[in-house]
Amino acid sequence: MEQSKFHWEKIYSSKQSSEMSWTQDMPQISLDFVHAAHPDKKAKIIDIGGGDSKLVDFLIDEKFEDITVLDISEEALKRAQKRLGIKSEKVTWVVSDITEFEPAAVYDIWHDRAAFHFLTTASQIRKYLSIARKAVKTGGTVIIGVFSEKGPKKCSGLDVMQYSEETLSGKLQNGFEKINCITQDHKTPFNTIQHFLFCSFRRI
Repeated sequence: MEQSKFHWEKIYSSKQSSEMSWTQDMPQISLDFVHAAHPDKKAKIIDIGGGDSKLVDFLIDEKFEDITVLDISEEALKRAQKRLGIKSEKVTWVVSDITEFEPAAVYDIWHDRAAFHFLTTASQIRKYLSIARKAVKTGGTVIIGVFSEKGPKKCSGLDVMQYSEETLSGKLQNGFEKINCITQDHKTPFNTIQHFLFCSFRRI
């Protein structure tokens, strides 16, 4: 974990959001998938690898009351907290490698945009899915956004995995059933295109 943590702390300490390919001002697809789960305002929602993503801003503005943001980088979470100001007090912030996360709650919605594809070994993926099975309630929703088969093979200097609807669904077949998948052409802050796959799954 330490090498990975060092890498991400360095990224968030040395770059502005506008210099990071995954930055988006309006996380519309993530919000659409959250809304599709029809959560009430007391639903427990966790954003995995949320960093300084603005998804949390929109969830707060929509009056969701139980939001957790997890990231391996403390610096990333500090940036989000600074941006939110007093609103940050409405959020539970967790600094952890997702493969070492020990959930203290059971969640209604697990959202992950662009964390899962950084797991490149079978061991890492097994740990992630084992934690997700424990952390998401039966009937709860898992939303995962990853690079598609047309997506980059590296991101932020690290190798990543590419997924099709079939290969991603195959990874989650133990404990989850697919609800919906779509693709997205994400326009980066420097006007390049990254191809994403977003899928939602129901915990069974």
